[in-house]
Amino acid sequence: MAKRLMFEKPLGMRDTLPFFYNQKKKARELLTEEISRFGYLFMDTPFLEYYETVGEASATLDQQLFKLLDQQGHSLVLRPDMTAPIARVAASQLKNAEFPLRLAYDGPVFRAQQTEGGKPAQFEQVGTELIGDHSSYGDAEVIALLIRSLQRAGLDDFQITIGHVGYVRCFFKEILGDDPANTEELMSYLYRKNHVGYQEAVRALAVSDEAKRSLMGLMKLRGEDEVFDQSKSLARNQECLQAINELKQLYKMLKQYEVEQYVSFDLNLISHMDYYTGILFEGYAPNLGSLLCNGGRYDKLLPSFQLNASATGFAIRLERLVEALAAQSGEEQRIGILVDDDTFAEGLKQAQDLRSKGKKVLLQHVDQVPDLQQFKAGLAEAIDLTTGGGRDA
Repeated sequence: MAKRLMFEKPLGMRDTLPFFYNQKKKARELLTEEISRFGYLFMDTPFLEYYETVGEASATLDQQLFKLLDQQGHSLVLRPDMTAPIARVAASQLKNAEFPLRLAYDGPVFRAQQTEGGKPAQFEQVGTELIGDHSSYGDAEVIALLIRSLQRAGLDDFQITIGHVGYVRCFFKEILGDDPANTEELMSYLYRKNHVGYQEAVRALAVSDEAKRSLMGLMKLRGEDEVFDQSKSLARNQECLQAINELKQLYKMLKQYEVEQYVSFDLNLISHMDYYTGILFEGYAPNLGSLLCNGGRYDKLLPSFQLNASATGFAIRLERLVEALAAQSGEEQRIGILVDDDTFAEGLKQAQDLRSKGKKVLLQHVDQVPDLQQFKAGLAEAIDLTTGGGRDA
């Protein structure tokens, strides 16, 4: 009798079947090639980290951490992201290296799921960390590299939305003053992109009508560079003006990189990651329905590892990139060549010739195919060299 869980997987875990595996491999190779061209050096960190260091420093919610104990009783976590482990390495083994550091990574991360809602508990990230550069040049380089990497992987249609967490925080401070409860409530709606909830919460606030108009006006600060001038009519304090100037400088440099067509701005964009301090961004592709990539400046993380340095970076969700590529171009199918004993040599020659031209080719002996019609239906083209099978099907 079969065991009840023989064919089941832990919550959120997925099998990667051959076609998707090969598509991931191809996308990964293209991404890493482009990142290396910008002078970034790839590294890796352990799957297991100490909870009291990397686990607590990570922006991942505590209930999403996979926790376990080692034989010495230390609390461990499966790494929930790559940024915190690389920060640990930069503050220890690389603390005497020449800054800025340009580091890159490719590997799985783990985040526990409470319910089976389609979200993976293990997924692969490809990304970068630029450590020790606190300038707009660093922000521009990271965003431009993200765009170039997605292009190199073959993605044509995508959008990078840029915001500034500093603007949002100083905006609420100017309008609401020292009111952390209402500020956090409104920011939680923005993070979840619950615009209806945000508007209802604003209407319920005990503030002036002018303040409510300003809070509602924040929702309109989306689009191209015209939002910079629009933002100044809502918040005029020095911190907000500085944030807008940083965005304007960033946009100027992205135009010099010639990637501005992929960029838009959203001044109510925020993240649940508390260590983000300035520029932050998210990437989306049509028909994907979920976040493709994200990143930003995180100047508070490295000091938690006793390294006084700023940093910025991005992470691409590799599985989602493959899904976006498939939606963009359609599923790449294979050519099948059916042979028997008499035509194997001829089929092998044809297969090798087609493979040399970059085609994906199956060479299949007909005796091992239980359902010939179904086999051919799964191919872009079927070449039947079997006796009596005709030359093409």
